[in-house]
Amino acid sequence: MRILITNDDGINAPGLKVAQTIAEEIAGPDGEIWTVAPAFEQSGVAHCISYTHPFMVAQLGERRFAAEGSPADCVLAALYDVMPERPDLVISGVNRGNNAAENTLYSGTIGAAMEAALQDVPAVALSQYYGPENLSLDNSFEAAATHGAAIVRRLLDRAPWDHGADYRLFYNVNFPPLPAARVMGTRLVAQGRREGTFFSVDPHSSPSGRKFLWIKGGPQHGTCTPDTDATANLDGYASVTPMRADLTAHDVVSRLGDLFE
Repeated sequence: MRILITNDDGINAPGLKVAQTIAEEIAGPDGEIWTVAPAFEQSGVAHCISYTHPFMVAQLGERRFAAEGSPADCVLAALYDVMPERPDLVISGVNRGNNAAENTLYSGTIGAAMEAALQDVPAVALSQYYGPENLSLDNSFEAAATHGAAIVRRLLDRAPWDHGADYRLFYNVNFPPLPAARVMGTRLVAQGRREGTFFSVDPHSSPSGRKFLWIKGGPQHGTCTPDTDATANLDGYASVTPMRADLTAHDVVSRLGDLFE
């Protein structure tokens, strides 16, 4: 098996090493692992691509490349320049922090998996929720490192992928903020929404007196929609959420009826 790994935390992020280990376990001794990841952190860029300016790609080692672009750029670079053959799977992550609930919409980790799916390549996004029970561990990615390969392998063996569909499926996996031994299991759930959690801005003045705005996130451990990703994670479970790039509100199409007849 040929696997491409990427992320949005950057080529030197520790979570990328965890993804490498997961990919090696899945691909086996005869597999190929390729890495094309951002040269610098690209958190929060979602599905952004560098449409209006070019970017450089530098080779750092055998099958290891850094791109001065977004995670989606990295997937495009891998498919159309770096890799001699298309990958069988794209693994994006392992992200430092959760990409559950509303975070999903901003995530470059998700953006890379989405781009792979748009290119008709199976893709899984992996993210590690953080909290007081895993922040102090020697390996804060312990839950993802221990359980990641088994979840991805089960998805590959048993989950639908909708090859050839207009908007094929990809999967979003989040690991709970716990040591690996305390993970309760895995739940298949929908994307949630945390109550009262919004991105905002925090203004500050520079020494020169100019005002700058820092983007600020909201609380990550608040109440979330029942039976959804963040709720499952905070209850101790890894969450798996099937996703598509199709943004249509299909439930509303029929409700609109003859509005424009």
